Amino acid sequence: MKNPFPKRFFRRQIWIRSIVQIFFFLLIALISINHTLAETGKSIPVLSSASLHALCPFGGVVTIYQYVASGSFVQKIHESSFILMIIGFLLAVLFGPVFCGWVCPFGTIQEWFAKIGRALFGRKRFNLRIPEKFDAVLRYLRYLVLAWVIYMTAASGTLIFANYDPYYALFNFWTGEVAVTGLAVLGITLAASLVIERPWCKYACPYGAVLGIFNLFRVFRIRRVEATCKLDGACDIVCPMNIKVSQKRIVRDHQCISCLECTSEARCPAAGTVEFVAGGK
Repeated sequence: MKNPFPKRFFRRQIWIRSIVQIFFFLLIALISINHTLAETGKSIPVLSSASLHALCPFGGVVTIYQYVASGSFVQKIHESSFILMIIGFLLAVLFGPVFCGWVCPFGTIQEWFAKIGRALFGRKRFNLRIPEKFDAVLRYLRYLVLAWVIYMTAASGTLIFANYDPYYALFNFWTGEVAVTGLAVLGITLAASLVIERPWCKYACPYGAVLGIFNLFRVFRIRRVEATCKLDGACDIVCPMNIKVSQKRIVRDHQCISCLECTSEARCPAAGTVEFVAGGK
C-alpha cells in the first residue's frame, strides 16, 4: 500500500517526538509534585493533583481480573487508569507501542541517560553488547515479570508492583512513600542506561511486554524495501531497542517501540527504503 503520509512528514515527526517526550515528562513530574503539595493544602489550582497511580495505564491492566470478578478496582487504582489502558490499546492496534516510544517518561529518561553515556564513553563503547544468545533470552524476561505482577496483584488484591516500580519511584522519591526496593531498581536502571540503551524497556517492563504483543498485528508497520536497501546498518545503529531492522522486511519484533528513528525520512540514507506504512506482508 502506498505511504499515506506526505514527504518529509517523519523528519518533522522525529523532531516532534522529542518535544512530545519532554512535554509528558514535565507534565507527569509537575502533577506528581502537585499531588504532594495538595496533601499540604498548597496545590496549584490549574494543575491536576491526581496520584501517579491514576495516570498509569498499566494500572488498568493489573486490575482487569478484580474488575471482572467483582466490578471493583485494585486498591489505589482509579477508573482513569482503565480508560488510559483502553486508549493505549487502541493506539497500539493502529501504530504499535507508541506509548513506549513517544509518551512514557521512564523510557524518556533512559534515553537521556544514554546520551550522557555516549558523551562519557564515546559512541563505540557506549552500547554494551550482551552476548546475542543471552540477550535474546533476557528480552523475554519482561513477560515473566508481567505474569508475576498480574498473579500477585490478583492474589493479594493490592498494587504490589508499586514496591518495585522504578517509574513510581522516579516521580515520588521525595515523598517517603517509595519502598527501598523501588529506589534500588530505579538506581540500577539509570546506572545501566549509561551503558545499555533502555535496559528497563528491554528486559523488565511489564507494560512494554503487553504493548509489544500488538507489533504482531498492528495496522501501520515499519517496512524495509529490500530492492533499495544499502545494507549499511544505519537503521540498526539508531534503533534504541537494538532491533536488526536491516535483516527484516516487516518489523514485527515484540520489542519495537514505534519511535520511527530507523525510517528513511529520519536516518536511513536510502530514500523510501524504511517506511511507516499501512499493511504490509
